[in-house]
Amino acid sequence: MVSLYEKSKKIYPRSVQGLFAKWRWALVWLTQLVFYGLPWLEWNARQAVLFDLEARRFFIFGLVLYPQDFIYLTGLLVISALALFLFTAVAGRLWCGYACPQTVYTEIFMWIERHAEGDRSARMRLDQAPWSFEKLRKKALKQGAWIVLALWTGFTFVGFFTPIRELSATTLALALGPWQSFWIFFYAFATYGNAGFMREQVCKYMCPYARFQSAMFDKDTLIVTYDEARGEPRGPRSKKTDPKSKGLGACVDCTLCVQVCPTGIDIRKGLQYECIGCAACIDVCDDVMDKMGYPRGLIRYSTQNALAQGWGRAEVLRHALRPRVLVYSAILGLICVAVGASLFLRTPLKVDVIRDRGALARMVEQGRIENVYRLQVMNATETTQTYAIEVSGLPGVALASEPTVEVRSTEVRSVGVRVQVPPGAAPGSHPIAFDIRATGAEAMHVSEKAVFLVPR
Repeated sequence: MVSLYEKSKKIYPRSVQGLFAKWRWALVWLTQLVFYGLPWLEWNARQAVLFDLEARRFFIFGLVLYPQDFIYLTGLLVISALALFLFTAVAGRLWCGYACPQTVYTEIFMWIERHAEGDRSARMRLDQAPWSFEKLRKKALKQGAWIVLALWTGFTFVGFFTPIRELSATTLALALGPWQSFWIFFYAFATYGNAGFMREQVCKYMCPYARFQSAMFDKDTLIVTYDEARGEPRGPRSKKTDPKSKGLGACVDCTLCVQVCPTGIDIRKGLQYECIGCAACIDVCDDVMDKMGYPRGLIRYSTQNALAQGWGRAEVLRHALRPRVLVYSAILGLICVAVGASLFLRTPLKVDVIRDRGALARMVEQGRIENVYRLQVMNATETTQTYAIEVSGLPGVALASEPTVEVRSTEVRSVGVRVQVPPGAAPGSHPIAFDIRATGAEAMHVSEKAVFLVPR
């Protein structure tokens, strides 16, 4: 029997200390403080960030958005995509190596694994050892911690869509609804499986970014590189040995760069799509160079042009400001300004005018012609507002219904409005406009067009 596929080997990443490891953990803390802490913040006596799908309202601190504000989500997605293109063009897979949820949660799960089972060699021995009480205890401790973290992650995620304090009460009372239960366990299972077991398989085979990232790279993109000219030929030696006398390069062939890699690649083989740019190999190689008394930077962030032409750091940074980067930066800046200005100038009042289809036009007392409309008034502020309604566009046009309407905070209210014109108006379709103004301290004004029908 011939197997067409190589069996996947389990990767046991070694722990590493260094500058880039500190940056990774700083972003782990930052992203997780935001994710786990944000749902618990309050703003104006409500949850600060809440995407209430049932009520069709989205609260983001002082902003109240509705499905009609979908354009802002589009703008956010465009900004995120352009930012990803920009960072990739400048410095490769920075997102993957430092802030991607898959990387962040894998880092957390591996930290739990190391504290439960030990570092790389201890974990390898434990997996190869027969089952015993000690092995069962360590495995159970690790799995228990993973499950608790995964469930808390799923609970927090659902807490962005259901008020988290209410969700906590129903969870403690074991009264969760079917959909809440489904999504909590779904995201818990996804976190547990992706960060606990699949790990590098997600980055190598499931994530599409690894496949199209090369389209955003060029020879001036900063990537994790091995200086082959300096490192080869590699070989072991003692600290006191002069490598030049033995015809050796700076690489001592310790393979630590391979042992710390979360995707299990050998960076000395050149640029590979599996590399997520986490720079763990840089940290461990710099530590080895320090112990050997060699200069740091055998593995470092550099560019293909810099390695080929022997550029220094100043030249590398100067070539980073190339046309592609400047264009991405300019477009990203313009879109950010446009979205920010739109949000700042956004009027928290929306009105839709709907004609009464049951009676297009009718004659009332004194021969006046009347049309009936329904106004959908949306108050996107967090205070009760009173709005004055006016109509214009035809000689003698006037409201025959209540000229003001009160709408509570973040409420949509439907109001019936009767509009009349004097007798003798020319038959046909005439444009009119409804002007809705806030009567309070906040200056809000919306004008909506409509059509007034005069029968023949």
